[in-house]
Amino acid sequence: MRDISRRQAIIGLGAFASLALTACGSDSETPAKATDAANKAGSMASYGVGQQFKATEPLSFDVLYNNHSFYPNKPDWLFWSELTKRTNVTFKPVEVPLSDYEKKRGLLIAAGDAPLIIPKTYHPQEEAFVSSGAILPVSDYFNLMPNFQDKVAKWQLQPELNSIMQTDGKIYLLPGLHEAAWADYSFAVRTDILEKLKLEVPKTLDDFYNMLKAMKAEYPDLYPMTDRWGVPTPGGNLIKLIAQAYGTKGGWEYQHATFDTAQGKFVYTGAMPQYKQAIEYLNKLVKEKLLDPESFTQQDEAAKQKFISGKSFVISTNAQVLINDYRAALTENVKDAKIVKIPVPTGPAGDFKVATRLENGIMISKKALENKNFVAMMQLIDWLWYSDAGLEFAKWGVEGTTFTKDGDKYKLADDIDYVGLNPGAPKHLQKDFGFGNGVFAYGGPTKLLQSTFSDEEMEFQNVMNARKQWPVEPAAPLSEEEREQVSLWETPLKDHVTQNTLKFILGERDLAEWDAYVKELESKNSTQYITLVNGAYDRFKKSHGG
Repeated sequence: MRDISRRQAIIGLGAFASLALTACGSDSETPAKATDAANKAGSMASYGVGQQFKATEPLSFDVLYNNHSFYPNKPDWLFWSELTKRTNVTFKPVEVPLSDYEKKRGLLIAAGDAPLIIPKTYHPQEEAFVSSGAILPVSDYFNLMPNFQDKVAKWQLQPELNSIMQTDGKIYLLPGLHEAAWADYSFAVRTDILEKLKLEVPKTLDDFYNMLKAMKAEYPDLYPMTDRWGVPTPGGNLIKLIAQAYGTKGGWEYQHATFDTAQGKFVYTGAMPQYKQAIEYLNKLVKEKLLDPESFTQQDEAAKQKFISGKSFVISTNAQVLINDYRAALTENVKDAKIVKIPVPTGPAGDFKVATRLENGIMISKKALENKNFVAMMQLIDWLWYSDAGLEFAKWGVEGTTFTKDGDKYKLADDIDYVGLNPGAPKHLQKDFGFGNGVFAYGGPTKLLQSTFSDEEMEFQNVMNARKQWPVEPAAPLSEEEREQVSLWETPLKDHVTQNTLKFILGERDLAEWDAYVKELESKNSTQYITLVNGAYDRFKKSHGG
């Protein structure tokens, strides 16, 4: 994401610590309406860390629900009934297909029809709804969330929170919190092919290229690599990982601004020399027919079928996809096939782990503040998404039914599978019970995160965790006026970067035209964009003692 070879540390973040949680949501600063008796119906008068939340009367809240195709919602899931049993609250999910979630969410919010609770939002997606007042500044209500506050303080997450703060000093997204940064997405590689070719698992981008070259030499009629997650973001994971290795942001992670420590300022990502280097690398793979050019536009199922039928040997993955989508299907089609999720290949940026301790999170509709059960809703959110008990419940389910526990050791019930822990079991934790659901189960203590990791996944994590952690970028919150201005620039800029990135990679535009492309970005206000961001960074730094 950033050029670590030129940047060694974050600037001024230590000075931002004074922001902490008191600056975001102390009792004295919380709007009176949030603590009025009219907003407290159903809430617990005394609710704190480690305490089971239970509404004092039956309540229900609608929640925008990202309906995953692998485990589509079932009204009879144990998750729903047990949540009500424990909390006296019933969720009413407003289902939206995974493939259409972002668009539908935006339409619902714009129309004023969004549910009160809007999960599965990745920063900076919330910024599009700040100026209209459609979502609440959730930091005003941190005082209602003792478990959230406890974890932020205990895990020293203030710098991460600073990074999503707006210029008014408020935060509009309740992020998932990890005790430690972790990486999941990488590449799945056919290790039986590596063994046949007497190759080691690649550690660097050069190794990765040489591996694909060797595969191509042995199987000249095939593309060694085809990829998924090319829709709707072309090369979502692939470009992201290659860009990281060069010290910039791309694919899923693309943002217009990247902080350059050497210069002490933000630069425009899509014009960085490192971004060009990432494109050149991918262009080389396509040109030499090592990478299927359809990788950037094909649907996931097409990419998956190529891989599991033995027509390609490398594809993007994460831990769950490796088990759920590839392993069993591949071995059914290709005898003796073996695959592994390799540690993310490193590049010129160095041996770093690029990962954040903030996850996707929750927006709260402005309508929630008018709800008489507002305080109870915030207490519920705090318990389910941030308490140790709530995090365990969302991930593992009901002790004695879906799992057993001995100290810190969890064991899935023998008749239930999840991420390959009990392969062949007749039931599935996500599909049949609703636990391990990405809408509710993420973040938390490292021990809980790793409790479902296989020995194989732990090997991957151990390699990644041995790397140095990429620093958090400093905050540069834009004012409302500045946000309105950049919103006019962002879409044309992003579209131009995306379109030309793809053209360069596929050879449809000559890389000799890079300087012309940069000029085109400047004509679309990339320079003015970065000037505004740097002004916001300087303003924030000065106002908070940076």
